[in-house]
Amino acid sequence: MITVTGATGNIGRTLVGLLTEAGEEVVAVSRQPQPAGPAAGVRWAQADIGTGVGLRPALEGARALFLLMGGELNSRGESPAALVDMATEAGVERIVLVSSQVSATRPEALSHARLREFEAAVRASGRDFTILRPGGFASNAFAWAETVRAQRTIFAPFGDVALPVIDPADIAAVAAAALREDGHAGRAYELTGPELISPRQQAAVISEALGEEVTFVELSREDAHARMARFMPEQVVTGTLDVLGVPLPAERRTSPDVEAVLHRPANSFGAWVARNLPAFR
Repeated sequence: MITVTGATGNIGRTLVGLLTEAGEEVVAVSRQPQPAGPAAGVRWAQADIGTGVGLRPALEGARALFLLMGGELNSRGESPAALVDMATEAGVERIVLVSSQVSATRPEALSHARLREFEAAVRASGRDFTILRPGGFASNAFAWAETVRAQRTIFAPFGDVALPVIDPADIAAVAAAALREDGHAGRAYELTGPELISPRQQAAVISEALGEEVTFVELSREDAHARMARFMPEQVVTGTLDVLGVPLPAERRTSPDVEAVLHRPANSFGAWVARNLPAFR
């Protein structure tokens, strides 16, 4: 049995499907209620893993754990060591953790301090572990969906700064391999898309897919900061804008790890848009 946290998110939803298609029994953990029409082989557990207590029953009998601390849990919540200890006490043999590329490229960044603590905890667990360090997500473009639908306009900062954004479906596929296959223990995979693409270029891809003009409006850093601060902690806003606006050479590099694990190229941003086009119509 494999326990998957964040099971209704961009990564977890796809991962649950990949695992059940492969014949695995899955316990899907989410703070959200069970979705309609659950797949065969999936047991849903509604729990807040930020407190830890709710996760304990979902670990009983699990041989592997997919650990995703999304949203505000990246900055606060249960101690990383306590959560990992809970998993090892339950008999989990393998842990796959979603961290961030920034954990390696900016090891002093306050915005990613908690993820670095989780990395340290899984390394010290005595269990097989794999750390996934994705760069920026292609799915961050969902933040533009409302203004694309209403105004055919995208507002974003740093319009011509290009980064190799990763399709969350590729993160899920790498996670499925690490959870099910041998040969990934002790590895830290840097996960990126196959190409550098700027926000302005992303807008052009969405425009072409829709068959309609989508206008790109570049925000100042200050305006972007004000918008992001409505739903993100201050240190996360600052850290994110630093990466988006002044990326380090390592953050602009396309990694071979997706292809090495999956034996196929990473998905392009255009492929992600094609799958998710209804969100922008």
